[in-house]
Amino acid sequence: MKRLIIVGAGGFGREVLQWAIDAGYDCGEWRIRGFLDDDPRALAAFPQVQLPIISGIAACAPRPDDFYACGLGLPALKRTCTSRVLANGGRFITIVHPTAQLGANARIGCGCVICPGAVLTCDVRLGDFVTVNCQATVGHDARIGTWSTLNGHCDVTGRVHLGEGVLMGSHASVIPGVCVGDWAVIGAGSVAMFQVRPHTTVIGVPARRFAFAQEASPSPPPEARAGAKK
Repeated sequence: MKRLIIVGAGGFGREVLQWAIDAGYDCGEWRIRGFLDDDPRALAAFPQVQLPIISGIAACAPRPDDFYACGLGLPALKRTCTSRVLANGGRFITIVHPTAQLGANARIGCGCVICPGAVLTCDVRLGDFVTVNCQATVGHDARIGTWSTLNGHCDVTGRVHLGEGVLMGSHASVIPGVCVGDWAVIGAGSVAMFQVRPHTTVIGVPARRFAFAQEASPSPPPEARAGAKK
């Protein structure tokens, strides 16, 4: 029997639980065993989830029949947590929801989650641990780097190149041929019409660099402003 464990018991982790069930990972030779999360009470408000939090993430002890799915949305958090599981010998699977559409010669890395209604057209390349959330689209010949997250209804058009760890907020778009640098953030509803430099946040139509005021009161990080989900 193969046992699936979801890394992260937050909102997106609970969504991944449902997508895994829809994709057949709780029947036949598969059973969903539970979650890894550093908050032992992460599911306390959700009694309908009849699965345990097995352990904290760094404390995971994979068995030979254990496999893991990534239930985290923020790119930096994905990198940290999946690296810990991998260092302990964990093996990740990619979950593709049965309503997602994959075109010819689409190549998807390890640990990805392709959510309901997502569309990947022809000759797309996704690195490891990429999240393509509900109704997001990835056009022909696009390249998406490891740990990147496309939130719901994002539009990555043809020949776009997203670097490592890119976060796109809900309904964000990148026009054909544009390159987005590593660990950049494209805010919700924004349209990237020009190259986006690494480690920058852009918002608006067209998307422009947004600088956070150093003297301002503490505020949510760029990832939260972009509409990402844990």
